[in-house]
Amino acid sequence: MIATPEYIFPRSDGTVYSKRNNVLPLSASAPEEYYPVIGEKKLQRLLDVASRLKGIKLLEINATAQGGGVAEMLLTVIPFLNLLGIDAEWKVIKGNTDYFECTKRMHNLLQGMDGSFTTEMEEMYLDNLEVCGNENLIDYEPDVVTVHDPQPLCLTHYIRKPREIWLWRCHIDIEEASLKDNGNLGDLITDCVEHYDAAIFSTAHYVVSQWLMPKFIIPPFIDPLSDKNREISHNEINLVLNKYGIDNRVPIITHIGRFDPWKGIDRTIATYRKVKTERMCQLVIAGGTATDDPEGSRIIAGIREDTKDDEDIHVLNLSPDSNIEINALQRAASVIMQPSTKEGFGLVITEALWKSKPVIAGNVGGIPLQIRNNDTGYFYETSQKAARKVISLLDNPNIALAVGNKGKEYVREHFLMPDRITDYLLAIEALVTGS
Repeated sequence: MIATPEYIFPRSDGTVYSKRNNVLPLSASAPEEYYPVIGEKKLQRLLDVASRLKGIKLLEINATAQGGGVAEMLLTVIPFLNLLGIDAEWKVIKGNTDYFECTKRMHNLLQGMDGSFTTEMEEMYLDNLEVCGNENLIDYEPDVVTVHDPQPLCLTHYIRKPREIWLWRCHIDIEEASLKDNGNLGDLITDCVEHYDAAIFSTAHYVVSQWLMPKFIIPPFIDPLSDKNREISHNEINLVLNKYGIDNRVPIITHIGRFDPWKGIDRTIATYRKVKTERMCQLVIAGGTATDDPEGSRIIAGIREDTKDDEDIHVLNLSPDSNIEINALQRAASVIMQPSTKEGFGLVITEALWKSKPVIAGNVGGIPLQIRNNDTGYFYETSQKAARKVISLLDNPNIALAVGNKGKEYVREHFLMPDRITDYLLAIEALVTGS
């Protein structure tokens, strides 16, 4: 079982995990412990490619050690890779509030939000990455570097060495039109991407066709043995509900995820309010913030102001180590909602499906890769239609369970860590060997 640390803060040099420098280690389940979950064939496929890459030095770079799907995956991936014989290290870039306001705007613009990316923003972005390169990323000589999302993308300008292989892993749904409509941003991103040997996208329709480097499609994943996803007892669930004043006798609609304008929290609240006119229910909105996303605190304040008069709405700003709490809140839910208007992939949906819960989610981004409408879950259309679906699921728990069980098996087949790590290592092997 994974012994998840309370929280791993990056050191002053930006390192989250390093065996070389005795940074506080993460820990993960041994590969063999996944045999009951994924089966012998998939486990052997993983062990075979790992044996061929044993000893290779891999560096993962992102913008935050807490909050969001990338950090969530890396917390387990890094120690798991080391157990497989891969010398993996994880570093986090640094930046002040202005820098992360800038990269959040970049993120939003790339996903289609109106606005402009100014010359001053570009200078701030590049200047910060140059400082990061000089201060905290030059002491390690990896064979392969994987950079996650736009925030650290242009580090290649400052620290790449000729013999290294660099991959960019794009977890967001970039609209190609945004690269053209925001000329200086599009030129900046394209120039940076062209310094990479390959890119990894979460789903085929994320692929930016104008970029000509090799591309791999590898969806994100969850660790089924982590504290956030393992089986927990009814007593553990009730302890969490009692901690937050949630009545386990009243049906719960749950929305979990980072406090972000794209997550459709307003849609969830509107749906809940319509359901409540006909059925007893309560709403749990639980999430957290990330150091690279300064919008979070503003969004939480707005939600609390909007819902302050309803004692059956519980708005929880959870700490980064709240894995058991999230597990319990998902398992206690009658229905889970994630009606995002944009979504990179939606690991919170993967987690919910793994717990055999019926999910109502937006038909956007990587969500259709997980949900087949009326089969493994449901797509959000309007708050009125979503409310009718919630009421139907509350009134027919056997149907809710059947849909939830289909969702779990779909996750087992496609979105569990060991299988997708195999794909990742195969991509690295192809680049290292030139095949």
